[in-house]
Amino acid sequence: MSPTREQLEQWDRDHLWHPFTPMQVYAAEKPVIIERAHGCFLVDLDGNEYIDGVSSLWCNVHGHRVPELDDAVRAQLERVAHTTLLGLANVPAIQLARRLVELAPPGLTRVFYSDDGATAVEVALKMAFQFWRQCPEPKPGKTKFLALKSAYHGDTLGDVSVGDVARFHHLFAPLLFPTLRAPNHYCYRCPLGLERSRCRIDCVEELARLVRDHADELAAVVVEPLVQGAAGMITAPAGYLRRVRDVTQEHDVLLIADEVAVGCGRTGTLFACSQEGVSPDFLCLAKGLTGGYLPLAATLTTERVYAAFLGRPEEGRTFYHGHTYTGNPLGAAVALANLDLLTRPGFLAALSEKIERLAQQLERIATLPHVGEVRQRGLMAGIELVADRATKQPFPPERRMGAQVCRAAREQGVMLRPLGDVVVVMPPLAIDISLLERLGEVLYNCLARLPGV
Repeated sequence: MSPTREQLEQWDRDHLWHPFTPMQVYAAEKPVIIERAHGCFLVDLDGNEYIDGVSSLWCNVHGHRVPELDDAVRAQLERVAHTTLLGLANVPAIQLARRLVELAPPGLTRVFYSDDGATAVEVALKMAFQFWRQCPEPKPGKTKFLALKSAYHGDTLGDVSVGDVARFHHLFAPLLFPTLRAPNHYCYRCPLGLERSRCRIDCVEELARLVRDHADELAAVVVEPLVQGAAGMITAPAGYLRRVRDVTQEHDVLLIADEVAVGCGRTGTLFACSQEGVSPDFLCLAKGLTGGYLPLAATLTTERVYAAFLGRPEEGRTFYHGHTYTGNPLGAAVALANLDLLTRPGFLAALSEKIERLAQQLERIATLPHVGEVRQRGLMAGIELVADRATKQPFPPERRMGAQVCRAAREQGVMLRPLGDVVVVMPPLAIDISLLERLGEVLYNCLARLPGV
C-alpha cells in the first residue's frame, strides 16, 4: 500500500536532509513533493503543475519524459545497467567518449568519467597537479591554482579550495589548500571600483598579472567560461575568456574550463568555450550531459596531459582516482541520446529566438524599482534584487527577498530557486515561446509586488 500524503510529509520532516536548505525553515513550511513530470512541467502530489524554471537545478535540457531519452535508458536496461570501468570497458561509455571528442573544442582527445560536476572538476585539479610532476620536463613546484573571486566549482574539498562563496565555504577553511585569487568580472559591483565606461576589462589584466608573476608555481587556472553561475549569474565581457587562454598558454599554465553549468547548449552554443575559440587543457562537463536524466560527468583533456600518465605500473605514473559508477552504461546511453537531440539540425539555431524572447522579458523586468541588474547569457539569467537602485544597497540577508520572490512565483505555477537575492531563470532549452513568456509574466508580476517591501 502506498504511503499517504500526510505520511510522506512527515517522513520528509523526520528523515530527509535537503542540500543547500535551511532545514528549520523548511520543516516549518508545507513541502512541495513532486510526483511526476512531463515536458517542461513538474507535477506535485495534488496535481499542481509548475514550469520547471531552473531546469531541475540547471540540468534538464529537453524536458521530462522525453521519448528518445526514455527509450535509450530502457534499451540499455535490457543489456546491462552497470559494470565497472576499472580495467573493463562498456559499449556506451566507449561510444560516448568518441562522440564527446568529435564535438569538443580541438585538441581534447581523452575522456575521464565521474559522477557529477564537483567530481569532474576534482579530477581536473588532481590531473593538473600530477601532470607537472610527470611531464617530460617535470616542474614539481607548480602546485598552486588560480581561481576567481566568488567562484563555485563544487563541494568536494579540492573544489571548495578553488571556490570562494563564503556562505558555502568559509567554515571549511582549515581543511583547504591555498589558492591564488583574481578579481572576478562582476561589472555591476566592480571589484576594482571601475565604471564600465572607463574599463577595458581591467579585471582580466589583473588575472594576467597574477599568472605572469606566479607562473613557476601555478599548475592551472580554473574558470567558469562566460558565466559564473553560483556567484549570481555573473556574465563575462566579450574577450575575457580568450585573454585568459592566451595568457595561460604564454606562460605554460594549464587551463581548466568548468562547463558543468554553461555547457550542453546553455549559453547558446554546445560549449561555451567555442564562442571565443578557446580550447582548454581540461573541459569539465556534467548537469546537462545526460539531459538531466542520470548522474554522469566527464573531464576531457589533451594527449599532452594523458601521455604524462603513461609508463610501466611500477613507475607509479597511473592516475589513481575513480568512482564506483564511473562510465555507468545507463548514464552513457542516455547521454548519447541527449547529444543526438542537441546536435540534430536546427536545434541550437532555434535557441536564438528563445534567447531573444527571454531578453525581451528581462528588459521589462529590469525597469522595476528593486531590480538592480539583469544578467543573461543564452538561456541563463540572473536578476539581482536591491533595496535601493541608486546606491545598489542590498536587502538585509534576513529578509530573504530572493526566496520570497521564488515562493510567490511557485504559487503562480513557476518553480524557481534563488542564489541569495539573485533570482535565477534557467528553463530547459526545449521550452516553447508561449511557456517562456508565461514564465516572464509571472516573474514580472512577482517582482513588481515584492513581498515585504
